[in-house]
Amino acid sequence: MTSLFPRSAACAAVFALLGSSALAQNTSATTLKEVTVTGNPLGADQLIVPAASYSGQALLLRSATTLGETLNNSPGVSSTYFGPNASRPTIRGLDGDRIRILGNGGASVDASGLSYDHAVTADPISIERIEVLRGPGALMYGGSAVGGVVNLIDNRIPREALFDEKGGLAGKVDLGLASANRERGGGLLLETGTARYGLHADVFNRRTSDVSVPLSLACMQGGVTTFSKRICNSASQTRGGAFGGSVFFDQGYLGASLSTYRNNYGTVAGDESNIDMRQDKFALEGELRGLGGWFQSVKGQAGYSDYQHTEFDAGVPQTTFKNRSNDLRLEGKQAPLATGLGKLEGVLGLQLENTRFSADGAEAFAPYSTTRSTALFVYEELGQPWGKLSFGGRIESVKVNSQGNPVVPGFFVGSRDFKPMSYAVGALVELERVGFKGWQATTNLARSQRAPKDYELFASGPHGATGAYEVGNPAFQKETSLNLDAGLQWKNGPDKLALSAFINDFRNYISLESTGNTRDAAGNGASGAGVTNCGDGTSVQSGCTAEVLPEYAYRQVRARFKGLEANGNARLLQGPQTLDLEWRADMVRATNRSTAEALPRIAPLRLGATLVWAQGPWGARLGSDRASAQNRVPAGQLPTAGYTLWNAALTWRTQAAGASLLWFARLDNIGNKLAYPASSILTQTAPGKSPLPGRSLKLGLQASF
Repeated sequence: MTSLFPRSAACAAVFALLGSSALAQNTSATTLKEVTVTGNPLGADQLIVPAASYSGQALLLRSATTLGETLNNSPGVSSTYFGPNASRPTIRGLDGDRIRILGNGGASVDASGLSYDHAVTADPISIERIEVLRGPGALMYGGSAVGGVVNLIDNRIPREALFDEKGGLAGKVDLGLASANRERGGGLLLETGTARYGLHADVFNRRTSDVSVPLSLACMQGGVTTFSKRICNSASQTRGGAFGGSVFFDQGYLGASLSTYRNNYGTVAGDESNIDMRQDKFALEGELRGLGGWFQSVKGQAGYSDYQHTEFDAGVPQTTFKNRSNDLRLEGKQAPLATGLGKLEGVLGLQLENTRFSADGAEAFAPYSTTRSTALFVYEELGQPWGKLSFGGRIESVKVNSQGNPVVPGFFVGSRDFKPMSYAVGALVELERVGFKGWQATTNLARSQRAPKDYELFASGPHGATGAYEVGNPAFQKETSLNLDAGLQWKNGPDKLALSAFINDFRNYISLESTGNTRDAAGNGASGAGVTNCGDGTSVQSGCTAEVLPEYAYRQVRARFKGLEANGNARLLQGPQTLDLEWRADMVRATNRSTAEALPRIAPLRLGATLVWAQGPWGARLGSDRASAQNRVPAGQLPTAGYTLWNAALTWRTQAAGASLLWFARLDNIGNKLAYPASSILTQTAPGKSPLPGRSLKLGLQASF
């Protein structure tokens, strides 16, 4: 598969475009309904929780090599940015396992929440739509969704028939070249079927080289140090694909898919360190609609994921992480019920997850473990003449079991049981009834609980991504938070405005903090030398040099996150030509209330604006994103300077042989500005080593037929 693109993708595109006119009568382009289903499982287009959705051209023009950078600068969303190859979304200052990443509403399993240098097992080139929910209103998805939910949606299991009884063929081809990282990437999607069945196949491949930046950086590889204006060890190769199909019947569908993902990338913190990653996944999904009685429809999802990655140093294997998971999710949608208080409708559900984690080698800082969870949830909406009320709850049973490590001693062995309970109430008020045309007000109040993760409970070992020796605490209690957000929205044709404010109060937030002590890689105190872990999982005497690391321990502290978000659109010119001003702003203030210090890795005040012009098949964009300096950091950590990045894009749509062609050119960081994001741990563990990419021109084509 590694040699499949870009040559084969280009050939496939040519043949597909030449042949698509013959199929045009029976073909419809592959599209997904523009409904934020994650934010409202009832299918309503009016959402109480703050949400955003990206698809089509909007997703194409913001797509990056990682999920975090693709969503960065969305309202309330920043990224963990561990270089250009590993980046997870941060929502309202919360990252890691407080942000739930889903695949089509079901579990997405990897090790990205465990460590900042671990990539998410999804490439934006293969995603049809991304939904982002901010805040804890998405309690249907568990305590790990307290910060928000990112749902990655594809059509690998078709849910609706795309064709009539005569059948047909539809597809999409993506091709792209970029200058800063010398990217060469492509993807091909094909769908066929009739009114009774649907088949889906996709494949993608992306290669990048070391990323160019505005200053010269040192790079030591093979014992030789060189200097260049590139991030050392930032190249990557990502590839994958899937095959799926569904059978449609009068009251629903039943489908399955097999997918694979491979990624081999440099981890940038080390000049000769790289991760070779793979994930294989089987998914089964079905739905029965139009049922009589209490339930209107029932939907089920089941999946099995097999994830593994090995970390290398100068080509020598160091640590292998494995994560295998089974999950099952059942949802029953209630038939609308008329009550004296209004129309009541909702969803009842059951979710089961079972994961088995292991780490072997030099950085086996967490033990073998299993996590089993069972959850029941309910979400209800009560329609009112003035809007609607929502309320819901989730109760979970979570068992986290540490099995130690057969080679590395010192881990806690045992298990912990937790019973998290979360609930939320919300309201949407149509202010037009009191004279404010086009205005809505929303509010959400939630109490969320999260069971600690295995590494927060049982970690004990060196962790390269944080540059520390990490220690967990098996005595932790459930992490509990009280969360409130309130918003105002206005819309009048193309003009719109959204404002929101939030506060998240944690009674026992789990924070990784310095103890002031040091240890070597084997866990000995700095004063006790001689024994060290030399990378093969065994302790030896004086065989290699002991690296002294600062000790960081997970602790439960009182914490508060509060902030503001705003975004909107103003139509400046109407007619054959349109000109819009898109704007956005957000800020988060996060405090460790146990010490009165700032919490780390919080994005500063950010402002952005983009002029969007369109006439006929042509479109153009010119915008900037401003990040203020972040001087509010914990004691002993480094501040980050502010920066402004300019960007532009040009698009042209045309038709050829019955296919729709979208040509685009995108220019990022026009001024070649040196910038470091405050939400990246690299600003502390490897300062100056991995700035944001410099000026980059990307040229691409998306063909749909």
